[in-house]
Amino acid sequence: MADEARNRETLQRMADGFARRDVEAILAAFCDDGVFETSQGPEPWGERFTGHAEIRTAVEGVFSTLPDIRFEDWSGFVCGDRGATEWTCHATTPKGHAMEVRGCDLFTFRDGKVARKDTYFKQVLRRKA
Repeated sequence: MADEARNRETLQRMADGFARRDVEAILAAFCDDGVFETSQGPEPWGERFTGHAEIRTAVEGVFSTLPDIRFEDWSGFVCGDRGATEWTCHATTPKGHAMEVRGCDLFTFRDGKVARKDTYFKQVLRRKA
C-alpha cells in the first residue's frame, strides 16, 4: 500500500507539472533512465524518448508546438507498479485550429518514479456536413 500511495503522489506531481508547464517537475517524476513513448511517431510505439535529456526535448517540444495546451477532466489510478490516467487535451494547433481530444497514459513505476509513460489519444475525424 505504501508503494501505491507513493506512485499515486508521483502521478499527481506529474499532472501538476503538466498543468503548470513545469518541465523540471515533470522530469523529477521520471526515473533517470525513464521512457516516454508518444502517441505518434515512426514506430508502432510512436516515438520513444529515454532519459531526462531526451524526455526534456520531447516535453519542451510539446509546450512550444502547443503553447496553450491544457489537460482537463483528469483522473487516474494505481495498482501496484502500474497506473493509468485519462484526460481531455485542449490546444490550438500550429495551423490555428482548436484541438480537443481524449487520451490516456499507461505508467510503469519503479522506486516511486515513472519508469515508463506510454501515451495514447483518440484520432478525431471531422465529418463533412
